Amino acid sequence: MSTLTEAMKEALTDLNMNIVEIADENATLDGGDVLFTGREFFVGLSKRTNQRGAEILADAFKDYAVSTVPVLEGLHLKSFCSMGGPGLIVIGSSDPAQKALKIMQQMSDHRYDKLTVPDDLAANCIYMNLPDKGHVLLHCTTDEFPESVKVFEKLKDHMLIPVSNLEKVKLDGALTCCSVLINKKKPDN
Repeated sequence: MSTLTEAMKEALTDLNMNIVEIADENATLDGGDVLFTGREFFVGLSKRTNQRGAEILADAFKDYAVSTVPVLEGLHLKSFCSMGGPGLIVIGSSDPAQKALKIMQQMSDHRYDKLTVPDDLAANCIYMNLPDKGHVLLHCTTDEFPESVKVFEKLKDHMLIPVSNLEKVKLDGALTCCSVLINKKKPDN
């Protein structure tokens, strides 16, 4: 187990979070292939995630539907989509991204709103609903994707925070690669 994995496990244990470890050496599951909408999971089948990994995720989250989506191009599912708010999927405009969205729409009983951005990588953003701030969206900068930023600016009910990804992208990294969002209330003192 890597030092980073051990540190994450320790942090989650300290937060009294339930930890499920993948014991099947044939299973692969990359966090960049897991899109949780708040209602269900979409799991991208890519070079980094296989069907067995998706099955293990489904076993761990039995209260949620889990659907798989082929990732035909790009590193993983979140290379061209992410959640931009409750019920809002941010999606790239490329043909592979739009095909994946169509599959997600066909597999879901829920109808999601969509925000289509011109650049697939710009669709990788981070949504948070913060108690004192409301809807907050971390997204790419104007220097990186000026046309996509114009689309984000249409989200009038969001606090928009541009975050540079210029260095991380050199290693196939994106904004969601650098985050672990945990919905945990502070204990009352």
